[in-house]
Amino acid sequence: MATKRFDINYPMLLRVIGWLLMIEAGFLLMPLITCAIYGEIKDLEAFAITTAVTAAAGIAMTFGIRPSRHDMAKREGFLLTASVWVFFTVFGMLPFMLCSDPMSVSDAFFEAMSGFTTTGASVVESVESLSHGILLWRCLMQWIGGMGIILFTLAVIPMLNYSGGMQMFNAEVTGITHDKIRPRISQTAKGLWGVYFVLTALLTILLWIGPMDFFDSLCHAFSSISTGGYSTRDDSVGAWNSPYATAVITVFMFLGGVNFALIFKAARGDVRSLWRNDVFRAYIHIIVVAYIFFLIAILRRGLCTDIASVTLDPLFQIISTITSTGLTVSNFEEWGTFVLALLFVLMFFGACAGSTSGGAKIDRLIYLLKNTRNELYRCLHPSAIMSVRVNGKVVPTDIVNKVIAFLCIYVMIIMIGGIVLTAFNIPLVDAFFSSFSCISNTGLGSGVTGYGENYVAIPAVGKWVLSFLMLIGRLELFTVLILFTPGFWRK
Repeated sequence: MATKRFDINYPMLLRVIGWLLMIEAGFLLMPLITCAIYGEIKDLEAFAITTAVTAAAGIAMTFGIRPSRHDMAKREGFLLTASVWVFFTVFGMLPFMLCSDPMSVSDAFFEAMSGFTTTGASVVESVESLSHGILLWRCLMQWIGGMGIILFTLAVIPMLNYSGGMQMFNAEVTGITHDKIRPRISQTAKGLWGVYFVLTALLTILLWIGPMDFFDSLCHAFSSISTGGYSTRDDSVGAWNSPYATAVITVFMFLGGVNFALIFKAARGDVRSLWRNDVFRAYIHIIVVAYIFFLIAILRRGLCTDIASVTLDPLFQIISTITSTGLTVSNFEEWGTFVLALLFVLMFFGACAGSTSGGAKIDRLIYLLKNTRNELYRCLHPSAIMSVRVNGKVVPTDIVNKVIAFLCIYVMIIMIGGIVLTAFNIPLVDAFFSSFSCISNTGLGSGVTGYGENYVAIPAVGKWVLSFLMLIGRLELFTVLILFTPGFWRK
């Protein structure tokens, strides 16, 4: 009987997923009401059906399943986290399939997964042809996924604090180590979501004061602070041609790339903790250095047309890329291949761990560089005992090894994804760029390399491959890949 403790607690997993589906049904009411306000009857029906189906599934799983035990260990945390994102995507894609301009299953799943993982890749050829309800749902999905589905659940269902909450928190929140800003994990979740909500509300108000109406302001607040990148216009933020809107969104994208635990501490008066943080300082320095290179490239190509073209535009594009938002304000392809190469580097590493951004994270870049420096020193002084220090603390060797393994696997997955996509007759450069863009959750269209305007040109099978890469990238590799190891399923 003692071995039962090591069995995966499937009934409890399904019950928690049921709670989450009821929460998703609650979120679906927002686009439903939006459709009613704008008189979009067909899409109103689509959201009504989706809400009813999602709520019914959630209620059935929550109240129809009676687990014999309520504990959840580390394995349940990994399995639940990966499963929840798939469940949310499956139910979240229904409006795309039932709306006035229905998508195929492959396209709908890709669009929903891209939304929840804040990738921002899209198969929609013209977003301006979509209803207000669908536009809001696309941006709302990014906002939900930005801070994390599990993290939201931990904030609203405190009982999970006692049944695997820490395991779920560690499995979903991006980063190498996770700071508990409050004694209980549910309090930490509430604190992080509180900061997230306040920043979203503030950005909505600031954009509404500017050139956008309330609907566009809300949608862009959702997609900017979550570093998702979906827009309500085909020309993205550039459609408003407003330096004010561009500047405001730039600031909040930047904040979206900062560790939210640091923002929480700063909001409570500990502002010095920001500048004492090695990763935050590196984040600032990388943006400054990238801006200098961008400025040189723009000036050399004679593209300085006004002040914004050498100040706001490059800064916006740098922050949009490093935070994996993917919003654009100008045709940055004209800036030259050198700028594109720098953008690829920014895409790869992303912003800070604990933020809503994608990529491998600056934290790991720092660990890698400091460990490389130590290894080079040991080549000359083999007996030297050296350690990696970040924020004044010695980093354990096992974490450094995990970081190096992560980066190696990260590159391998990009390569494997690109090779698999070439099997579906996708050009070589575009296949690798699409793989890279999706696992880094940046979502810059493959049009950057000339293969169509967006991901609609990717074959159906390729979209499923890219959807899987988005999930792996959002949950930072190990949470998903560990499910494919035989040892995970052994008692």
